[in-house]
Amino acid sequence: MLEVTKLDIPEVMLLKTRQFGDDRGWFSESYNKQRFADAGITHDFVQDNHSYSAEAGVLRGLHFQTGDFAQTKLVRVLRGSIFDVAVDIRHGSPTYGKWVSAIISAENFTQILVPRGFAHGLLTLEPDTEVMYKVDAHYDKASDMGIRWDDPDIGIDWPTTTPPQLSEKDTVHPGLAESDVHFTYDG
Repeated sequence: MLEVTKLDIPEVMLLKTRQFGDDRGWFSESYNKQRFADAGITHDFVQDNHSYSAEAGVLRGLHFQTGDFAQTKLVRVLRGSIFDVAVDIRHGSPTYGKWVSAIISAENFTQILVPRGFAHGLLTLEPDTEVMYKVDAHYDKASDMGIRWDDPDIGIDWPTTTPPQLSEKDTVHPGLAESDVHFTYDG
């Protein structure tokens, strides 16, 4: 069984699979191509990525790839929890520049589907957080882009009172208005 919940930007969805448990623990199919297709999710995932953050307050994003390497991501948390964000960067979209978020954790056993045309970011909410995500296009350094995590025109309400830990790459992204975004809303 696959439970699908559409967020305020309906292309971004929360997905929850069933857990089967007993006194030994539990088992779940985190991905089943046929069950996902039955729910209308037909992406051909080609690569799995796994990240580890030692501390709470690590911010990764806001990332996207362009052209033939644009990616849909299916994100889940193996350990810990994250505040996960998707920003609509499709020119002409009625929700262009808007964002949605969800808490994704090992405990709530929820995944988030972030489609092509969205910038993606996450903030770790606890130490020793591990995130795994599927993508439907391979990584390509020349197509790897981003926008500022704190762009005031987007106004993401990150749940932190201290400056996040950022990679050097994530400190230099332009704001959405200054970026060379390569996505168009197709209705």
